[in-house]
Amino acid sequence: MANETKMKKLSERILEGLADALAHAEGKPVPGMRVHVPEQVNVAAIRKKTGLSQDVFSARIGVSAATLRNWEQGRRQPEGPARVLLALVSKRPEIVQEMLGSRI
Repeated sequence: MANETKMKKLSERILEGLADALAHAEGKPVPGMRVHVPEQVNVAAIRKKTGLSQDVFSARIGVSAATLRNWEQGRRQPEGPARVLLALVSKRPEIVQEMLGSRI
């Protein structure tokens, strides 16, 4: 009987996990879910993945070219939402164009 109880609890946890995964995939909030955002990002490498110049890339992500140069040269580091955006662009370089339809 104890084994059946353990299996039921395990199956309930698996189903809860699947429901959370589905909610996350649909863009719904999942209580307790945390997203990993790297502390440091290599902005120059991320921009190079896109094949864009500094001027075009900076305009596309909504920062000044001077800010982008400071990030690329290590004088400053992107913070908060900029770090999240750059992490997304690192994984999917076309995401800004795709999601925002930038004409730049």
